[in-house]
Amino acid sequence: MAGKIAVAYRDDRIVGHDEVHYRARAIGPDARPLALVIVNISALGLMARCEGDFREGDRLHITLPVIGVVVAQIRWSLGGRIGCELDRIIELADYYDLLAAMLKPR
Repeated sequence: MAGKIAVAYRDDRIVGHDEVHYRARAIGPDARPLALVIVNISALGLMARCEGDFREGDRLHITLPVIGVVVAQIRWSLGGRIGCELDRIIELADYYDLLAAMLKPR
């Protein structure tokens, strides 16, 4: 059959990520406090460096400036780095305020 094929597929990697270096606090899947360094972020997710042994599917509660606590599901973990998908999309105006706060010199 010739013609166009509609594919229901979403590749989150096509969403732009903003490079940051932000120290954040989180609560791990074992309910213990966890320190993260967020390396990049988008309205859909983030990548961070942290210590710990995490598995795909683990959930973290991460405290972000402006936004507050967000729930993030770990999508991958490799060599002290984790990639997380946020449970909810950050609205554009809030995202710009979040970036400004994360990039502000401390």
